[in-house]
Amino acid sequence: MPPPVAVRPRDSRGYPVPAITPWEDGEPQFALTGYDQSAACAQQRLCSVCDTLMPRGPVWRVVGAAESAAIADALAAGRPYRNMAPTLEGPGHRACMLYASMVCPYLARPNARRGMSAARPDELTAHVVRGAVRGGNGAVVGFGEYEFAVTGSQVLFRFLDVVEFLPHDVADAHLPELEAELARSGR
Repeated sequence: MPPPVAVRPRDSRGYPVPAITPWEDGEPQFALTGYDQSAACAQQRLCSVCDTLMPRGPVWRVVGAAESAAIADALAAGRPYRNMAPTLEGPGHRACMLYASMVCPYLARPNARRGMSAARPDELTAHVVRGAVRGGNGAVVGFGEYEFAVTGSQVLFRFLDVVEFLPHDVADAHLPELEAELARSGR
C-alpha cells in the first residue's frame, strides 16, 4: 500500500477511503464520486486516491473493459488515443492507481459486479448499475496530460497522450509493478 494511502481515513472494515469518495451517515460510498472532492483534486492537481499533490508530468487512471479495448486497438494500429468522451474518474499517481486496480473489487476482476447504482444516473453514469459486470480486460493507463471542467453538477476529465498501457485480466498481475514503483519513489 502506498504510504499516502495508508494514512487515509478508513471505513468500518478498516479499508482506506479514496480522496474522491463521498461519505454519507459516516460511511464511505465507494461506488460514487464526490463532487467537492473531485473538484478540489482537479483544481489543485491532487491524486484522486491519496489526496496529495501530483507532480507535473504523466498521470494515471484505471480504465474498464471498453476503454481498455479502445486503447489497445489504437496502440496496435499505431494511432494516438484520446478519450473524447469525458469521464468522472480523476487521475492519480502511478502507485496509487496500481494499488486501486488491485484492491477495488470491481476494477480487479473481470467477473466482479458493481455493488450499487449511480445515485442520479445521466449520460455519463447510466452504466453504473448495481450488478453490472466489469467484463473484459481493465488497465492502468498513464497519460501525458489531462483536461478538466468543473460544471455546476459534475467534474469532467479527459485524458491525452497515452504514455503507458498496463492491461490486466486480474489486477494482481500489477503487484510487481507496484512493488517496483514504491521502491523507485522511496514510498
